[in-house]
Amino acid sequence: MALTPSDFDFVRAFVSGRAGIVLESGKEYLVESRLKPLATKLGFASIAELVAALRRTQDRNYERQLIEAMTTNETTFFRDIAPFDALRDHVLPPLIAARRPSRQLNIWCAASSTGQEPYSVAMLLAEHFPELRTWNVNFVATDLSEEVLERARAGRYSQLEVNRGLPVNYLMKYFVRQGVTWEISADIRRRVEFKQMNLIKPWPFFPQFDLVFIRNVMIYFDTDTKRAILSRIRQLLRPDGHLFLGAAETALNLDPSFVRTDYARAGCYRLAA
Repeated sequence: MALTPSDFDFVRAFVSGRAGIVLESGKEYLVESRLKPLATKLGFASIAELVAALRRTQDRNYERQLIEAMTTNETTFFRDIAPFDALRDHVLPPLIAARRPSRQLNIWCAASSTGQEPYSVAMLLAEHFPELRTWNVNFVATDLSEEVLERARAGRYSQLEVNRGLPVNYLMKYFVRQGVTWEISADIRRRVEFKQMNLIKPWPFFPQFDLVFIRNVMIYFDTDTKRAILSRIRQLLRPDGHLFLGAAETALNLDPSFVRTDYARAGCYRLAA
């Protein structure tokens, strides 16, 4: 049975209110493709039955799983590479020099999905900035979905996943083969703390950050939500810190406090002087 207009309106209002995700008209096919497997998994004969149960019971478990089903978790190691080149060549050297007296660095990776992005940053730090091993590097990665966070904490990836963006020398140096999967080293895993967080709900206490990665998630939010998130980041970013957005995202015309750097295709921003 096809998704009814009423059920589609319910789902789009539901995910917007709880996760900030905007589902425009014409996305019925996306909702159907995401919710059919969930309905089957939960023992419902159709999406209509699942939606009816949500309307009737407001079951927290069903609500959580529906939000997770509607969340896009596409990610790869060293995605779009340019941000990581900019981080290595332009951002970190002066930042490390400025922080050398305190030997403290605070990093946040939002919408971290199954962990490839924060682990990419952690490997880059280990590979090119060994001095940081003796520093207090506070590295937190957050995501809405507890399911993908569990995968991230485990640090296990398929052959296909490590083939996507991960240099061979990093694979050989920082991963161990475990049967048909690859497991990232315990040293890299313990450098990142994974926490559940909803970007449109109240944020937990955070320190002032030197680096913030919030890439490829704000494209799913409306303009007001983007502005609110950037405002919150502005208050958390140190004056000489850096914000990285996704290739299809921008802070321009959303928050004048952020200015784009000249690092080609890096999606890197600093606070205006």
